[in-house]
Amino acid sequence: MKKYTKIKDISNLQETIKEAILLKMNPFEFEDLGKHKTLVMLFFNASLRTRLSTEKAAKNLGMEVMILNVNDAWNLEFEDGTVMNANTSEHIKEAAQVISQYADVIAIRAFPSLTDKQKDESEFVMNSFVKYATVPIVNMESATAHPLQALADAITISEFTKKEKPKVVLSWAPHPKALPQAVANSFVEMMQNLDVDLTITHPEGYELSEAITKNTPINHNQEAALKDADFVYVKNWSNYKDYGKVLNQDENWMMTKAKLGNAKFMHCLPVRRNVVVEDAVLDGQQSVVIQQANNRTFAAQIVLKQILGKL
Repeated sequence: MKKYTKIKDISNLQETIKEAILLKMNPFEFEDLGKHKTLVMLFFNASLRTRLSTEKAAKNLGMEVMILNVNDAWNLEFEDGTVMNANTSEHIKEAAQVISQYADVIAIRAFPSLTDKQKDESEFVMNSFVKYATVPIVNMESATAHPLQALADAITISEFTKKEKPKVVLSWAPHPKALPQAVANSFVEMMQNLDVDLTITHPEGYELSEAITKNTPINHNQEAALKDADFVYVKNWSNYKDYGKVLNQDENWMMTKAKLGNAKFMHCLPVRRNVVVEDAVLDGQQSVVIQQANNRTFAAQIVLKQILGKL
């Protein structure tokens, strides 16, 4: 693996999932692989699980880790030909090359604006680093994708499934804030690459990009969609067509124990209790959100291991 900015960068998904699960049994087996190697983590947006799990994964492999909260340090310029007489003080062309001299791998977290769809979908932050950096780039969540989370989700389903082809449902839920489509996008794409029966359910008008959903069935009747589900992944996302807007806060879409049935409950966290999901689900035995969060470490670790193996 030369980089991990999108799910397609994984050459053998099933083998990668198996290797990640094996890493959990002996996380320090390859602790010499990253010796004298440095991971630089750049955060344009705050993080809890992604930051801690990726740092832990790197250290499990023997890497040194440096962390920079980019927007607290300086404002980068990404546009070519710009006269930099405003609030940006350094251009990505120099910044990416300089950071590459300090790092063997660069990991980046940069959310969308949710105001300019075209700019967000261009992935200008992530792609600028890919273009100008001279070391591998890892996506810790970008404007449209969260491939590390999706890999952790795939690991979790692989560990807990009791069927050859489980039914997996991605369900929209209400949320008071406008949230990105990144997690939902990557979850759908990941599930499309696994042997699962995937259904998406959300209120009318909350369709994700057709480039993401493709032929995946979409059901606007949540309870019908949830029937006989083995895994239910609950996530809010803001409107894609009326970009970044919150047009529906229907409380009836909150996940409840009655709706969940016998399925395992999944969520990327953080989650708003009794808004997105009721306490009885989160605190119940069918919730695997803590195990899912733990798998973030091993998703990151298998990615870093594969990248280090190519250096």
